[in-house]
Amino acid sequence: MTQPGTRAEAEAWFLAHGLPYFVDDLREHVRRRLATGRLLVVVVVGMLIAVPAGIGAGWWTGQVSAGISVGATVLLLVAALYAGRALQVRRIATWALRHTFASLELLFPLATRALPMLLLFVTFLFINTEVWMVASALDGGTLWGAVLLFAAMALGFLVVRLIEEVDRLDDQVGRAELGDEADVVGLQRANLVLVLLITQAFQVLLLALAVFAFFIVFGAVAMDEGVLEKWIEGPLTYPWGIRPISLELVQVSVFLAAFSGLYFAVFAVTDETYRREFFADVLGELEQALRVRVGYLRRT
Repeated sequence: MTQPGTRAEAEAWFLAHGLPYFVDDLREHVRRRLATGRLLVVVVVGMLIAVPAGIGAGWWTGQVSAGISVGATVLLLVAALYAGRALQVRRIATWALRHTFASLELLFPLATRALPMLLLFVTFLFINTEVWMVASALDGGTLWGAVLLFAAMALGFLVVRLIEEVDRLDDQVGRAELGDEADVVGLQRANLVLVLLITQAFQVLLLALAVFAFFIVFGAVAMDEGVLEKWIEGPLTYPWGIRPISLELVQVSVFLAAFSGLYFAVFAVTDETYRREFFADVLGELEQALRVRVGYLRRT
C-alpha cells in the first residue's frame, strides 16, 4: 500500500475505511457527543418517545408484551439514530456493509461448515409438535422480544470476543512492528471493535435470513395443513391471504432463524478455520490502519 502523502489524504483514507475515530477532529467531536449530559438528553428524549409509543401499542393490541417490545424498539431506534449521525457510526456501518458483500467468499465456507449441523438440529425442532405449539402461541410482542433477546445475547458475545481479537491483533501488528506509537486506545480501539462487530453482525443477519427463507419454503412445501392444525390445536391463520404460508409458519420460522443467528454468532468467533480466514483479512486492514495512523501522528 502507498502511504498517504499528506494529513488530508490520511484523513480521507481513514474515512474511506470506516475509521472516523482515527481523525483527530472527528474523534474530539465524538468525545463531546459522548458527554454524560448529552447522553442523558438522548435517554430522556428516547423515553419521551418510547413510553407513549409503547403505551399506545399496548392499548391498541391489548397486549402488554406488544407495548414493552414496541417501547424497547423505539428506544433502540432513537439510540441508533443518534449513534449513526452524532457518533459517526453511519460511516463505520457503510464500510462494514461494503466489506461484507466484498468478502462473501468467506461467508459461504462458514455457511457450509455451520449450516449442516445447525439445519439438522433446527429442522428436527421445526417438525416438532411442541415447538409449533409454543411458537404459534406467542403474540407478536413476545416473539419480537425473544428476537431482541437473541440479538442482545449474540452482540454481547461478539463484543467480548472481538475486543480480545483487537487487543491481540494490536499487539501482533502494532507494538511488534511499529512500536508503542501505534497503540490504539480509547475511541480508536472502540472504532476497530465497531468495524468488526458491525461486519460480523451483517454476516450473521444474512445467514439468519437464509435460514428463515429455507423454513418458509420447506414449511410451505412439506408441512401438511391438517397435521399442523392438530399440532397447534386450532385452525391456521392466513392474514396475508397467501396459502400455504400461514402466520404460524412465519412465527416458527422467525423464532428458529433468531436462534440460528445466535448460533452463527458464537460459531463465527469460535471456529478456528473461519477465524483464521476472517482475521487474516482483518489483520491486513489493521496493519494498514496502524501504519497510516503512525504517519498521521507524525505529521501533526
